[in-house]
Parts: sequence; C-alpha cells; structure tokens
Amino acid sequence: HNPKGLKTVVEAVGFLHLHIDVTAPRVAVFRDAIVELLQTELGDAFSPLARNGFCTVLNYVGGAYIYVREKYAERLGCLASSWAQAAGKEVGGDAEADGERGEEDSTGQDSGAVAEAAAVEAATKAKAAKSKKSWFRGSSAGSSSGKGSADSTSTDFKNSSVPKTYNDMFNFNAAVMGFASRTWMQEVLTSFDNIVTNASNAARLQEECDVLSLKIGRCKGTIVLPEYKAVMLASLRSLVKDWGSLHEVSWSWLWENIERMLKQMMGKPAKQEVALSSFLSSLDEKSKMTIRNDVYTKFFAMAPAGQDFFKQSTTRLHFLVDKWMGMTLDMYREPK
Repeated sequence: HNPKGLKTVVEAVGFLHLHIDVTAPRVAVFRDAIVELLQTELGDAFSPLARNGFCTVLNYVGGAYIYVREKYAERLGCLASSWAQAAGKEVGGDAEADGERGEEDSTGQDSGAVAEAAAVEAATKAKAAKSKKSWFRGSSAGSSSGKGSADSTSTDFKNSSVPKTYNDMFNFNAAVMGFASRTWMQEVLTSFDNIVTNASNAARLQEECDVLSLKIGRCKGTIVLPEYKAVMLASLRSLVKDWGSLHEVSWSWLWENIERMLKQMMGKPAKQEVALSSFLSSLDEKSKMTIRNDVYTKFFAMAPAGQDFFKQSTTRLHFLVDKWMGMTLDMYREPK
C-alpha cells in the first residue's frame, strides 16, 4: 500500500547489510527456509496466495540488498577518494612521497623546492615590509608601493588565508552562512572523520552515530540537522577538485543515512540517562551480586578464552562490574 515507504525501509536495511555478501543463491535459501517454517507452523492456514506473497516480498528484499551492495560500492569509493582530498590526507601523503623522491633525485625536485621556498620567503618579507610602512606616507610613494603590497596581500591570501582542510573550510562557511553559534555542529564536525572513514562498516557507523547522538543531546538550542548538510556540501565543493554529480549524490546519500540514525535517537538520551540513573540507584546489594555473577557467566559462555585473563580474586571481578555499571551512566553525562 506504500511502495515509496517500502523502498525507503529496504534501502535503509540494505545499507546495514553492506558488510554481508548477499547473493542470489543465498537469498533463495533464506526465502525457502522462511516459507517452509511458516508452512510448518501455520499448516493449512498458510494458503498458496500467502505463500506467493511472502516469496514475492522476500525476493524483492533480497534483490534490493544485492542492488544496494553493487550500486553503493561506487558511492563508497567516491566518498573515500573525495574525503582524502577534503581532509588533507591525500595532500600530506603526496608531500611525503615528494620528499622521499627529492632525496633520491635532487635534480628536478630540489630546484622546485628551492623555488617554492624562495617564493614563500619573498612573500613573507613583503608582508613584513608592508607592516613597517606608515599609513601617512606620501601619495606618490603610496601609489608605487600600493601595487606591490596589494600583490603581496593577494598572494598571501591565496596561500594562507583560504582554508585548505575540511574542518577549516567548514568553520569558515558556517560563519558566512550564520551558523557559527551552532554548538552541535562542532560536535558533528569532531566525529565526522570517524563517520566518513567507517561509512562502509554499518555496525561501526551506527556506533559512531549513537555516540554522536549522546554528544549533541547535551547541546542547547534547536538542532536542525539539514543545516549541517548545507555547510558540508558547500565546504566539499570548495575542496574537491573534480566535484561532480556523483559526489553530490554520494555525500547527500551519506548524510541522509546519518540524519536518519541521529533522528532515531533525538530526545532519547536525556530520558535514558534519567531512567538508567534511577535503576542503578535502586539496586540493593543482593541485586548487584546477581548482576555481577550473571555478567561473568554469560561472558565466559560467549568467550571461554576470557577465563585465562580474568584470574583475579572474586572481589576484584566484582569491582570491575561495578565500575562497568558506573561507566554506562558516565557515557550519558560525559560522552566525550
């Protein structure tokens, strides 16, 4: 009844399965297993029409997962390459490579380095000379030196004043667009590198967004997530040399997924903190002892090798569980 809504949900779930190699044979195995289970449990109530309906839905979902994995691989590659440019990682790597090549081959590289150093030194001297000049110099001298100072100012602006990294460009554009007072944007900016570099890892991306939701949940004021997208795209367009339609689609797609994850947690951290604090304070010594024992029972069942590392006394083990329970509350109070 709502094809557009179904498409959105399936794409969102497919994004969470990017790390799983979904293939047509595996989809068929999963579909047949689900249909056979329903047939066994429902018997005659599971009519042929219902069977065909479930097969159709499961085929659609499985095919969508395969499509998402293949289609979004191009977007993820675009995100990785463009982020390397925007974050200055690619520039730094090239500089180190140029330095190594310069040591091996001093003919062409050294001359280029010397010329660049000379240009920088000349610009620095021009700037220093300009600062020493008095503002009430004569008009003739001012006109002759004005051109040179203007050139040096222009050169200095191009080389130094223009932001060259994503964080600097973002802060610059945020100020220009009137968003400089948005403290929550700075929280997103701080976590953005981890988010982008882990875009292909759905579990890690969800974890980063959960932590980010705790951070921005403590920020005051109204949080309008599309505002970050506007500043983000403006900054990336200025930093990525070969910006095109694929970049626009890829980054918009990434932010839509981030925004969806953040919206799921909007307003919840404060309530969860209160509930967790109330729960921990209500525990008596008997309840705490039960939790301590259950934690290690489940942990050793899931990871038997852990018994080789937790060889301390029972008092020490119980102390670790108490610290762990306290840390869960600290995550809400001080998520940084």
